[in-house]
Amino acid sequence: MEMPHQSNISPTKDRRSDSLGDFKYLPDEVICSILDHLTPPDLARLACVSSFMYIFCNEEPLWMSACLKKVSVQIQYKGSWKKTTLHLENLPNDYIEVCRKPLQFDGFSSSFLYRRLYRCHTTLDEFSFDDRNVERIENISAEQFHHEYDGIKPVLLNGLADTWPARSAWTIDQLVPKYGDITFKISSSLKMKFKDYVSYMKQQHDEDPLYIFDDKFGESAPGLLKDYTVPQIFQEDFFDVLEKDRRPPFRWLVIGPARSGASWHVDPALTSAWNTLLCGRKRWALYPPGTVPLGVTVNVDDDDGDISIDTPSSLQWWLDFYPLLANENKPIECTQLPGETIFVPSGWWHCVLNLETTIAVTQNFVNSRNFEFVCLDMAPGYCHRGVCRAGLLALDEGSLEIIEKNTANENDNFKYSDLTKNEKDVRILRSQESENGKETSNGSYNLWEHDFSYDINYLAMFRNSELDHFSSPWNLDNSIGPRELREWLSKLWLGNPGMREMIWKVYVMDEYVIKIFAEGGLSSSIFDLGTELEFYSALSEVNSPLKNHIPNVLASGILHLENGSYKIDSWDGKTVPSVIRNCDLIPEKLTGDAFPFGVRSKKLFEYKKDVSPEYEPDNSEESTIIFLPYLITKRCKGKIFAKLRDVLPWEDVLNLASFLGEQLRNLHMLPYPSFSNSALSEFEQNRRFSFANGMDMEFISNESYIPVEWKIFVRTLIYKKKNASSQLSDRGGPIPKTLIEKVDAYLPDDFMKLLSIYEENGKKKVGKPWSWIHKDIMDDNIYMECKSCSNGIPTPKNNGSANGHSNGGEVKSWRPSYILDFSNLCVGDSIYDLIPLHLDVFRGNSTLLKQFLKSYKLPLMIKKPKQGSMDGGDDKFGRLSYHAMCFCILHDENVLATLFKVWKELRTAESWEEVELKVWGELNDYEGFP
Repeated sequence: MEMPHQSNISPTKDRRSDSLGDFKYLPDEVICSILDHLTPPDLARLACVSSFMYIFCNEEPLWMSACLKKVSVQIQYKGSWKKTTLHLENLPNDYIEVCRKPLQFDGFSSSFLYRRLYRCHTTLDEFSFDDRNVERIENISAEQFHHEYDGIKPVLLNGLADTWPARSAWTIDQLVPKYGDITFKISSSLKMKFKDYVSYMKQQHDEDPLYIFDDKFGESAPGLLKDYTVPQIFQEDFFDVLEKDRRPPFRWLVIGPARSGASWHVDPALTSAWNTLLCGRKRWALYPPGTVPLGVTVNVDDDDGDISIDTPSSLQWWLDFYPLLANENKPIECTQLPGETIFVPSGWWHCVLNLETTIAVTQNFVNSRNFEFVCLDMAPGYCHRGVCRAGLLALDEGSLEIIEKNTANENDNFKYSDLTKNEKDVRILRSQESENGKETSNGSYNLWEHDFSYDINYLAMFRNSELDHFSSPWNLDNSIGPRELREWLSKLWLGNPGMREMIWKVYVMDEYVIKIFAEGGLSSSIFDLGTELEFYSALSEVNSPLKNHIPNVLASGILHLENGSYKIDSWDGKTVPSVIRNCDLIPEKLTGDAFPFGVRSKKLFEYKKDVSPEYEPDNSEESTIIFLPYLITKRCKGKIFAKLRDVLPWEDVLNLASFLGEQLRNLHMLPYPSFSNSALSEFEQNRRFSFANGMDMEFISNESYIPVEWKIFVRTLIYKKKNASSQLSDRGGPIPKTLIEKVDAYLPDDFMKLLSIYEENGKKKVGKPWSWIHKDIMDDNIYMECKSCSNGIPTPKNNGSANGHSNGGEVKSWRPSYILDFSNLCVGDSIYDLIPLHLDVFRGNSTLLKQFLKSYKLPLMIKKPKQGSMDGGDDKFGRLSYHAMCFCILHDENVLATLFKVWKELRTAESWEEVELKVWGELNDYEGFP
């Protein structure tokens, strides 16, 4: 290739030194930052100084900033930000350079300005991301959403907006004729008429374009509210109880051009959100709670706890920071398409970039899954708020003093300075194991291998307990103030009885614990307290050793509102309280029983709800009348097992398993009241039973050798089996589809065989023991005492021990002391108590289950003689593991989700028998001591 002669090339002179003088030593970004503080007239004058200053002072981003500082309310774009600003200066037309072309200079180079110019003019046609980090689901059920995604992880949902008028009507061309003269709020708190904003979108070349983000669109354009409805799965919103003008902003109309978007943030007050896209495409990036994205800084004010976030624009982050991330540190991402709804759980960091002109509607909400976090986020104090946003990265060394005060003696190995960055990021998450049970060598984690959610107990450790809602300074960035918060909680209490257990359930005082029974409404709560009081009476009558390991009851009764003031009626469970009788809220005939609201009535009440969907207790007055059954107990000393399990010596854990075996033995040996046929028969006479498997209801009813309680038990299981496969499908989660398809074949055709009926001396007998059952022995319902500490708990010291460890490395020894929370007491098959025990307390450890059974020493099923067996020779009914697995499948709670998380290898299981033997196989070697 022929090259031109050297003499024909004239080098271009660098103008920087001559044009900037002493400013040449400053980086271009610093110069731009200085210019950003000047007024428009000063910028115009400075542009005349030199060629470099002319270029710097004519930058559109600079004039955009100057203009937005000057405008206080409404704005009309004039084709460029410089022209718009000069128009606002009210200059004579002669001074506005309408037609003059910008000057051109050679010898100019600035990588900073070039990158900004590139961001202003780049196209995003090929910028979508679809590696399916976020699942796409169609036709999701409310139950599947609640169990698999709500408060856990993001999901893209199809079909929720298919019937909306907005699905076809929300386009720019259709909205302008209807709403062109309506003024909407813009992302920078300005306002524009919609037709002016559309004109701006078509002309602009901004790096971070203005964005319609209007929370008052329903007031200014009420017709838009008629074009969509809140999807059914998001309709639980506890802010609905507030008047329109009292509730914080919760819904937004979102419209913007390509390159616009929302930079990294966590939604206000840790609410959750749904966002439905009607046209265009959006790219989303998300990080789980406490994981601060690269390039983002969270600042926590030590005085008032206010949170401020320094973050690049969404486009700048994707162009400048995203390429720096290793694959394992990249966010969870997706490209949202028209008609899709994305769900963003509470506390998740997210960033949005519009790839083209988009129109969307979004709403934030508070539901039962995030309610506690919303309340905590609005509480006074500062540590917990920073931790919610940024994990331990939000704390400095001095901030840990509050943590040490609230969590004294919990873990003396914990030092902030020892944590790596990744450890600081993930401490806020619930403890999760990797697929092989170990973390990677550098402490990192893979975003796609975890279910993420906040741990409310962990976050609460950071709240300053010395501050209260009534007198402490309120954070300025809260969605509502302290008075409004109290009003909100009060309205929830009055109007939503099902919320009461979340709002106000347990008060822990210096020496006492006050428990409010509220779960399930008045009918359920009165049965819960009545059953618990009957249980305590039975313990005293037989002087059971178990009474030494449950909290001492000091008082019980019903708090109710009467003539505008609260009254207290003491109640020992042995009568029908007058306040209940007078209101006629419980329609049952509760006469003749020593405990009219005791376990027999509770069992029949639950049975009616299980097998008769149309059965509803008459609680119509509950929304206007407040009854609060309560129980006051002595406060137990020590610590809950949940906070100690990771540091306890193995010997102490084995001792705990033995202790639980002894105490469940005492519980299951406790006499229970006999059942009668009368109440059951009256209910059945008014109901026509239809058994899907052809089982004869009359056989169950009339066989005199079958106690009433077992008749109730069998019928309940039959009805649960009818919906088993559909319920498992709705719950979703890690349950293999092949197993769901086989569940009906695995469950018994004849549930009578689960009773292990056998014949002895010519009489048929039920071979299963019936007993009181706790139903909820979990790791947070077990208390431990420190053997070597006074009063059973470690003595706080500046350099004291924590979580079972002393400074000298000596491991403290803990002994189990109490079992708590008997609110779920019932009667039934004693195997039911093994389900939460094995899955939650023992975490599937077979050695601990063996240790438990060694101390339990009671038969779980009486061995039947080989001759005279009534099971027709079906071997599976002789396996205790089969009984336990059936109860897991038909359990009221989604225990299978926990099961498949503990035994992850079973997610590829081909049969229920494989799952059964892996989880419950140890039971088949247990004979008990009949």
